[in-house]
Amino acid sequence: MSTLRQRLLSDSSSDPSRAPSPVRGEPVQLVPAAHLQKLSKRKGGRRQWYVFGLGGLFGILIAAFFAQRHDVLGLEGLLDINLESVLDVIPAGIVNDAKDITRNERAAVNYDSFSVGLHLQSQGVRAKHPVIMIPGVISTGLESWGTEEASRQYFRKRLWGSWSMIRALIMDKASWKKHIMLDKDTGLDPPGVKLRAAQGFDATDFFITGYWIWNKILENLATLGYDPTNAFTAAYDWRLSCTNLETRDAYFTRLKTHIETALKTSDEKVVLISHSMGSQVLFWFFHWVASPDHGNGGSDWVDKYVDAWINISGSLLGALKGVPAVLSGEMKDTAQLNAFAVYGLERFLAREERCDLFRAMPGASSMLPKGGDAIWGTHEWAPDDAEGQRVSYGNFINFRESNSTHSPANLTVEESIEYLLKKSEPWYQRQVRDNYSHGVAKTGAEVERNEHDHRKWINPLETRLPLAPNLKVYCFYGIGKPTERSYFYREDQDPLSKTNVTIDTGFTTPAGGDTMVDRGVILGEGDGTVPLMSNGYMCVKGWKLKRFNPAGVKVTVYEMPHEPDRFSPRGGPNTGDHVDILGRSSLNDLILRVAGGKGEHIEQNIQSNILRYADKVPIFEED
Repeated sequence: MSTLRQRLLSDSSSDPSRAPSPVRGEPVQLVPAAHLQKLSKRKGGRRQWYVFGLGGLFGILIAAFFAQRHDVLGLEGLLDINLESVLDVIPAGIVNDAKDITRNERAAVNYDSFSVGLHLQSQGVRAKHPVIMIPGVISTGLESWGTEEASRQYFRKRLWGSWSMIRALIMDKASWKKHIMLDKDTGLDPPGVKLRAAQGFDATDFFITGYWIWNKILENLATLGYDPTNAFTAAYDWRLSCTNLETRDAYFTRLKTHIETALKTSDEKVVLISHSMGSQVLFWFFHWVASPDHGNGGSDWVDKYVDAWINISGSLLGALKGVPAVLSGEMKDTAQLNAFAVYGLERFLAREERCDLFRAMPGASSMLPKGGDAIWGTHEWAPDDAEGQRVSYGNFINFRESNSTHSPANLTVEESIEYLLKKSEPWYQRQVRDNYSHGVAKTGAEVERNEHDHRKWINPLETRLPLAPNLKVYCFYGIGKPTERSYFYREDQDPLSKTNVTIDTGFTTPAGGDTMVDRGVILGEGDGTVPLMSNGYMCVKGWKLKRFNPAGVKVTVYEMPHEPDRFSPRGGPNTGDHVDILGRSSLNDLILRVAGGKGEHIEQNIQSNILRYADKVPIFEED
């Protein structure tokens, strides 16, 4: 290692990032607040000079790089610079601060690798049940297998979930869109294009280099003895509807075979782990595999082959942000950009393009909210409204001015879906109506009839859990992170726009009010992506109703508060974020206990208001 690298990266001291508490009995000296402020300012100043100095040096190198590409300036002179001597002129205090920052950032990124599994291994926990993982909507990479002339440059390159995706999107946006969007009539591959889900652990461990998804879970599973012989990732093309997943890829047939083979080779039933949209896909599979017209496994198949279902941040009742995504190509992430970023985004990938892109992925529309007004509220009320809340969450799309059919009166979730379909092209209406349903079954007889209607299978409020009395369901999800709950919209003033409406980003309420509106987005409770009602209602209340759980499957809920580490860009070991929770230490501990056959020791842990909200939902046991 070079002296330069040693001086920046070496740990010259073993001080932790957080100072320990004083030893009991040790004298403690009080320091005046004014002196502390001086110290804080002095250290902050050194950090600013460090960032400024090294940032300036980095800027020079980048500028020289681009200048060389335009034959204005060569890099030869810069290559002669002695970086060791550059570091020597930087004050020692700045170098020490750089070490502190680097050490803290390294620890934040690399936290708990293997440690959870090693701890359980020391307690005697070992691999027991075969594990099959069903990832979420962004987790699975999609790679090109097309051999037409336009596709050859991308052969076996990932057009979703890699730097190849970023490169293709920037360098040839039209070609990337052609490959990533499905045929609008069939919902399958467009002519001449063949995009398929990557397979194996590599399909889901990282989204792009450095951005892990399932990698920490894989690391900890490996410490208990898991490897490709007893663990498997059931990656899928999340753009497809469930029916087309089977039609094109025989996905559910292959998943059934993997589960049956796992039991045969290990003599142990399987533990299924799903995340986000993967929970909806797995719930659909439970109905498909039992159906005599499809999987033909029989009503007892799940009880024979599956020991437990670990449902992580499962968007069982949808994600509300899916509505503005397909209505106007927007969501909180776009609405809260600054004006300069909005200008750049619109120039590169306009709202109309984003809207068209989202609609041409029918699988993603499975995330449209389910349960209608019963779950999400009416014009006057919603189950998760706070006491005294001025603007009810039940008004899902709010118009401050109602001037035409484009901006009618305020809309509930149920009305918003109909409004979306009415404003959509016929091909998108067909894709949604032919594959999904968003209502509530009121009787057991209705639930049983729905077992023969594949459109209902993704909705747990219209169908039931498997007839598997020995199955165990674990619902693990994050809480305490502000999540999109409703929106303010206005008519789009652009005469060339085809979306007609847009989020009213000019509307923000003062902080501290009873309802927080941030640039047209009203935030509620959840994990940052999926609202609390979607993550939790079925787990704490819905599956206690006889018609939705006639076999009495045991359901255990474990909520995890969002307590991010200030040094970690991904939240650290105590995050409750929708995606980053996959690296949370306590979640990994719970997963390993279930896989190791110790799940019966997990006790229910509910810290949010979900029980109070669920009791307000007007869905009852039938008389």
